[in-house]
Amino acid sequence: MSSTSVKIPVLLPLSLDIPFDYVHSQELAPGTLVKVSFRKAELYGVVWDAPTSPSSRPLTYKPILKVCEPLKLLQVSLKFIEWVSNYTLAPKGLILKMVLPLPEALEEEASPKVLVAKDPCKPNLSPEQKEAADLLKSALEAKTFQPFLLEGVTGSGKTEVYFEAIDCVLEKGGQALVLLPEISLSTQWLQRFEERFGFTPAIWHSDLPPKQRKETLRALIQGNVRVLVGTRSALFLPLLNLALIIVDEEHDGSYKQEEGVIYNARDMALVRSRLSHALCILVSATPSLETEANVQNGKYKYLHLASRYGGAVMPDVKLIDMRKCKLPAQSWISPPLRAALKETLERQEQAMLFLNRRGYAPLTLCKDCGERVMCPQCSISLVNHKSLKTLLCHHCGYTTPQPRICPTCYIEDGFTLVGPGVERILEEVTTFLPEARCAVLTSDHLTTPKKTKECIQKIQNHEVDVLIGTQIMAKGHHFPLLTLVGIIDGDSSLSGSDLRASEKAFQLLHQVSGRSGRESKRGHVLLQTYFPEHPLMEALVSQNREQFFSLETEQRQLHGFPPFGRLVALILSGKDNDEVERGARRLAKTFPLIEEVELLGPSPAPLSYLRSRYRWRLLLKTPKDFSPQSLLKYWISRTPLPSTLKVQIDIDPYSFF
Repeated sequence: MSSTSVKIPVLLPLSLDIPFDYVHSQELAPGTLVKVSFRKAELYGVVWDAPTSPSSRPLTYKPILKVCEPLKLLQVSLKFIEWVSNYTLAPKGLILKMVLPLPEALEEEASPKVLVAKDPCKPNLSPEQKEAADLLKSALEAKTFQPFLLEGVTGSGKTEVYFEAIDCVLEKGGQALVLLPEISLSTQWLQRFEERFGFTPAIWHSDLPPKQRKETLRALIQGNVRVLVGTRSALFLPLLNLALIIVDEEHDGSYKQEEGVIYNARDMALVRSRLSHALCILVSATPSLETEANVQNGKYKYLHLASRYGGAVMPDVKLIDMRKCKLPAQSWISPPLRAALKETLERQEQAMLFLNRRGYAPLTLCKDCGERVMCPQCSISLVNHKSLKTLLCHHCGYTTPQPRICPTCYIEDGFTLVGPGVERILEEVTTFLPEARCAVLTSDHLTTPKKTKECIQKIQNHEVDVLIGTQIMAKGHHFPLLTLVGIIDGDSSLSGSDLRASEKAFQLLHQVSGRSGRESKRGHVLLQTYFPEHPLMEALVSQNREQFFSLETEQRQLHGFPPFGRLVALILSGKDNDEVERGARRLAKTFPLIEEVELLGPSPAPLSYLRSRYRWRLLLKTPKDFSPQSLLKYWISRTPLPSTLKVQIDIDPYSFF
C-alpha cells in the first residue's frame, strides 16, 4: 500500500458478515458502489462504514478496480442491511445481494423508457373511502413513521383508497413501493393502476426477464422510478426517495421467505418505513392476529371500510353438510352445488369452484397392499398430474411416470387414484355440464405473467363460465359476472401441526368467498364441509370475523403463542438421519437454562425428509418482549456441529413444515 493510498472497507454480496479492506487513491463515502477483485472473480460491492477486523500480520491490499460514481446506496439502505442481518442472524453480504441482485446492471446505462401517458381516470370515492384517504394524506403531510391498518370487507375499494395516498406522494415528488403477495395479482392490479394514473409503474418479481430487471434496478439507483410494484424481494431494492410503502393482503403467507435469508416482508416493510421516515399501510380484509394485536395496543392506526363499493352487498354463505350427501364413487360435487352451478350458467353468470389441491389426485395407492407412491427425495406422496401424464412432488419438483407395477407386492396395474385435485374437478364438471366453458387457475397452468393476463382477459370477456382453481384465485381478483363460489373441501386446512391453521383457513375461505357478487348482482357461496358446527364454519356463515378471531386470540393468549409470545425455530438438516438426530440432541443438551425461555424438542420436523435431506426441529418459546438473537448466537457458538449439518434459524416462524 503506497503512502498516498487510503484503506477502504468494502462489503461484498457473499455469505460473509464482514467487509474486506481495499485501497484507493482517495476516501470514498459509505454507500459508494465499487468493483473489486475477490479471489479469481470481479465483484461489485459497497463501501461500508464499519472498520474491518485488525490483522496481526502485514497484508498487501488489492486496489479498487472501479468506482461507480455517481451511483451509490443511501445511508438508509446500509442501516437496513445492518438491521435485517442482526435480526435474522443472516450474513450482511447476503442482505446486500438482495439489495443489488443484478450487479451487472451497474455496467450499462439504462435504456430511456418512453412511457405512453394516458389520461388518468380518477374515480369517485364513497364518503367512507374519502374519509380514510384524507387521514392517510394527513399522515403523509406529517412525514413521520406511522403504520396504518386499512381493513375493509372484500370489494370495499381498499385499493382506490391507497391509490389516493400514492397520488399524494407523486404530487410531492416522492416514491411509493407497493408489495403484492403473488405475481398472479399483478395483472388486474396493473390494469387498475394504469387507468387511475395514466402510466405503468416499474415492476419487480422473479419471473421477469433479466434484461427488464437490470433496467429497473439501474433506473432505481439513478432515481428514475416513481412507483415500484413487486413481490417481497422488491422491499430490499435501493429506492432513493421512499415516502410510502403499501403491503397489500398483509396477512398472506407468501410474504414469508422460507429459504436463504429467512424474513417476513410485512415485518421488514415496517422497519424500512421507520428508517426512511415513510408511511406504511398494511391492507387486508382478513388481517393477521399479529396486526390486529398491534392495532389493539395502539402501535398501528386503524382505518375500516365496512361496506362494499357501489352498493354491492356481501355474498350469502351456506354450508352443505357432506355427512348427509350420498355421492357416487369418484364424485366430489354435491347435488346442491351441481344445481347451483347449472342455474348460474342459465342466468349467463360465472361460477368459481375452489379446491386448494393442484393436479388430478393427491395420492396414488396400490389397491392390493396399500403402498403409496412417495417422492424418493421428500417424505410426501407424489401428486398425479393427468394433464402432464406424470407424478410430481410439489416440494422438490421430482417427476416420474405413473408406475404399472407395485414395488412392494409386484401387482400389475393395481394402482388407484385417491382424492380429487382441481383437474379431477374439471373432469367432473365437464361430465355433467358438457356445454360449460371452463378454465383452470393454478400455478401449474398460469406459469408466466403473459398466460395469467390472457386467462384473466378471457374471464373478463365472459369467454369462461366456470373457474376451477386453487388459492391463486383468492387473491384480489375482481370479476363482475362471478356470482357463485363453490368450495369443494372447506375442511382441508383445519388440521395439522400449524398453530395458525384455523387463522389461515378462515382468511383463505373468507377471501375466496369474497370473489362472489362484487357488483350489482348478489353473490352466493356454497361451502362443502363435514364439520358444519366448527366455529370457523359458523363465523363464515354469519360473517362474524370478530367472534372467530376472539376465540383464536383467547387460545393463543392462554398458551403464550404469537402474538402474545414469540417463537424461534431451528431446523437441522443433513444427508444422514442419525447424524442429524445426534446434532439436534446435542444442541438440546447445551441449551442455556433461562427461566423465561422454553425449549420444545428436538423432534423430527413434520416434513422430516425434504430434497434428500433429513430434518429435525427445535422450537424456542419466549415472552413477547424477549429478543432471542444474543441467546441464539451464544448457544450455537458453544455447540460445535459437523460441517455436514446445516442449521437454519427462523425468527418468528410462519409455517411449521
